[in-house]
Amino acid sequence: MEAAPSHAMPVAPPVHIAIIMDGNGRWAKARGLPRTAGHKRGAEAVRRTVEAAREMGVSYLTLYGFSSENWKRPEGEVTDLMGLLRLYLRNEVKHLHKNGIRLKVIGDRQRLGADIVRLIEDAEAKTSGNTALTLVLALSYGGRQELVDAARKLARDVAEGRLSPEAIDEDAVGARLYTTGIPDPDLIIRTSGEQRISNFLLWQGAYAELVFIETLWPEFGRAELESAIHEFHGRDRRYGAAR
Repeated sequence: MEAAPSHAMPVAPPVHIAIIMDGNGRWAKARGLPRTAGHKRGAEAVRRTVEAAREMGVSYLTLYGFSSENWKRPEGEVTDLMGLLRLYLRNEVKHLHKNGIRLKVIGDRQRLGADIVRLIEDAEAKTSGNTALTLVLALSYGGRQELVDAARKLARDVAEGRLSPEAIDEDAVGARLYTTGIPDPDLIIRTSGEQRISNFLLWQGAYAELVFIETLWPEFGRAELESAIHEFHGRDRRYGAAR
């Protein structure tokens, strides 16, 4: 998909855009660089994309930063990724706060280092009152595990008499997901040409429009975001209804 010119971007962007950031390793390999270099450039793409989303008026931006399956990567790469995460949380929070951006992190925090969890909690608390954009980082996140956790919460509520089995509906499930209080994504973008959702927002993305682009994540920016939004506005969203 070629990037559409800036002037072609529709005036109103989707309320919630989610992105599967893919291609850091391939970007680095193509240049004879270590994977770490790709991840560092990917972090720069995060800043560009967050700034562009805020300027366009996007209300929610969810970025798939580190999946539950990513723990299986080589130990050195995981260590480097956690180091980059620490740097991001230390260096970017002031920038986010200054620009009115609220940060929320979803995923299994038990597998993250205690210092990272503290940085996340501090960042969420500091930016909690901001309204320009909500940036959701999915870290140590897996869609299936999220559904398992929601099922456990429902089971506990039923067992302890707070909920009847007959009262379990879609709203009850949604209220127990990591994303409670956040609208479902309208648009899910995946970079690098891969065409799968890789255990990302399985429940929430049921009716999201999917846009797959060839651009590797380190090269992603405003033009690619505008192009995906342009394609989104060309879709006929019927939510299962007949034409």
